[in-house]
Amino acid sequence: MSTATSPAPVRGRQPWAMRDLVLMVVLGVVFGFLYWALVQAWNGLAVLMGPAGDLAQHVLLGGWLLVAPVALAIIRRPGAGILAEVIASVVEVVFLGSPVGPTLVVAAAIQGAGSEAAFALSRYRRWGWAVFALSGLLGAGLVFFYSAFRSGWYGQDIFLLRLVLQC
Repeated sequence: MSTATSPAPVRGRQPWAMRDLVLMVVLGVVFGFLYWALVQAWNGLAVLMGPAGDLAQHVLLGGWLLVAPVALAIIRRPGAGILAEVIASVVEVVFLGSPVGPTLVVAAAIQGAGSEAAFALSRYRRWGWAVFALSGLLGAGLVFFYSAFRSGWYGQDIFLLRLVLQC
């Protein structure tokens, strides 16, 4: 049995167990529904914020960063975070018709990679709060810079405000 600060065994190159795959898909589907609900909240908040409504996504971003670290904490396999994020985004876009569109799948892969990078830096041996905090920071940071490029935020007067709100 491992604790949050002691090294925990990670099953290396062994094939994934069926229960791990099923659990990852279940997490992806459940979080896909939750993420879709979060998009609806984002749209509502954007309307309520009026002219500053474009910043609503940054206020709510933490909600979209959950499935990768949760999947990694439970399954503890390299790649589980990225795959769970992508599954959640596919459910959100394909099955629930998210207004964000198919670029969300790319953003989810980037976000999952950022979240997973923190665990990879510890070689999947540390599972303490600091690694989870770094996971959130890297996931938020990478997807922020992708979104900034895609949405043309570079050069805007509120670029730093966006960065502070999101990260």
